[in-house]
Amino acid sequence: MEQEPIEIETHPWEPFIPDGARVLIMGTFPPQPKRWSMDFFYPNRTNDFWFMMGLIFFGDKDVLYDRSKKQFRLDDIKALLTREHIALFDTGYKIRRLKGNASDKFLEIVEPVHLYEHLEHMPQCHTVATTGEKAAAVISQLTDTPLPRMGERVESNDGLSIWRMPSTSRAFPMKLEDKARYYSALFDSIR
Repeated sequence: MEQEPIEIETHPWEPFIPDGARVLIMGTFPPQPKRWSMDFFYPNRTNDFWFMMGLIFFGDKDVLYDRSKKQFRLDDIKALLTREHIALFDTGYKIRRLKGNASDKFLEIVEPVHLYEHLEHMPQCHTVATTGEKAAAVISQLTDTPLPRMGERVESNDGLSIWRMPSTSRAFPMKLEDKARYYSALFDSIR
């Protein structure tokens, strides 16, 4: 019996680019819509990204999350990103989920992001940070740079500072506070 071809998914959102963006943070690709608690980046309540950002910028991991509604506070998130000049997008523009889940291990990048096209809209952005190993590998290929070690950065020939950060997935075995320390170092470097 012939197997059905695996669907190719196109990224559901445009990049979030606030005025004066100084850093572009890039994951791999959003989870399936059934996992979303909002229509924006890092929508899964079991991902540490927004809890970590609350801890870093407000000293409160829950400040960007409404527990009673079980959803993130999208207006507050966008205000934070705008205030801190943080842009968001992902490294996969078109992908296949080989196992039907969001695991990077089973995600095939069919078409990577058009990185330099997006950077043209961010003239003050000279820093790209990836959330995890797979995203880091995609950016390494796109920029022809070596894969940095976690928490470290490399410089591209065209002046980009490329950081590899820990994954914010809860499947990645690191405490929230430890993840926050890595990301705090990134944000300190661009201030």
